Amino acid sequence: MKRLSRKFPSTRSRRLRKNHVIRDLVSDVTINKSKLIQPLFVSDENSKNIDLVSMPGQKLFSRQGLIKEIDMLLSLGIKTVAIFPNLSSVKKDITGSEAINPDNFICETIKTIKDKFPELIVISDVALDPYTSTGHDGIVINNYVDNDETLKMLQKMSINLAASGSDILAPSDMMDGRIGAIRSDLEAAGHKDTILLSYSSKFSSNFYGPFREAVGSKRKQGISKKTYQMDYRNSKEALMKAEMDINEGADILMVKPAMPNSDIIHSLSENYSIPIFAYQVSGEYSMIQLGIDKKIFDNNVIDESLITLFRAGAKSVLTYYAKWMAKKYD
Repeated sequence: MKRLSRKFPSTRSRRLRKNHVIRDLVSDVTINKSKLIQPLFVSDENSKNIDLVSMPGQKLFSRQGLIKEIDMLLSLGIKTVAIFPNLSSVKKDITGSEAINPDNFICETIKTIKDKFPELIVISDVALDPYTSTGHDGIVINNYVDNDETLKMLQKMSINLAASGSDILAPSDMMDGRIGAIRSDLEAAGHKDTILLSYSSKFSSNFYGPFREAVGSKRKQGISKKTYQMDYRNSKEALMKAEMDINEGADILMVKPAMPNSDIIHSLSENYSIPIFAYQVSGEYSMIQLGIDKKIFDNNVIDESLITLFRAGAKSVLTYYAKWMAKKYD
């Protein structure tokens, strides 16, 4: 693109800021509800929806409550959801064995959802943390999360989720080689059209606390998730991991958390042709919402926080504000 030497008063940038109609006409980015994905938490034990104290305005749904919420989301134009289980009644163990039960709670829930709402796009998380007694995303052996043993579980888990009707599988565990291993098994099992949304840039972040409470996966063992999640001080590593995951068969890449890593979103979108998604995580949501509830700022910061992610290069955003934004722009 040719750079022009523009000078005042021939050029007045404020001409294009004159009113909201003109600003809308020339804006680089606008929010489209089709680009927003609503994360949802569902319990295997609740008979009614429960408010999440650490995430004001969000709920841990019963299965029936989840169905009603999805029906409302579709009526508002939100057509994609990411579903996360909170397993209270399941006996969790060191290997997360319930994750590979083809008739487990989340598989049965997804079957029900897809049967009732076939047009809905369902994203299923692939990680062992809701199922392990340690709260880790993988199998702990000798006080270390074992990469290769975890892969075997993730492969089986992925086949079950795909067979249950999941449109998109989102491996969030950050084990090395999991995209290639899962892709290979999906192809062999006839799930060649299942989309892999790789959490290629999942940073070991302090913004995840409310989520871990919502899914009941608070870590119970002294091993740090820093041993497998990415160091938030690193940026070049994100490029390396993205390239590896693309070569192994990822269709979409995820950056998480979103706002602290806008530079990573931009870098990945500039360097690779596949779509980049961003996850505005639980801590980001709670920080914004508590600020709004305490009247520190207005709710227009919600729009601003999302616009910056799209401006950075995100194609779609997982955000707990998807429903709120859809109502606003309905």
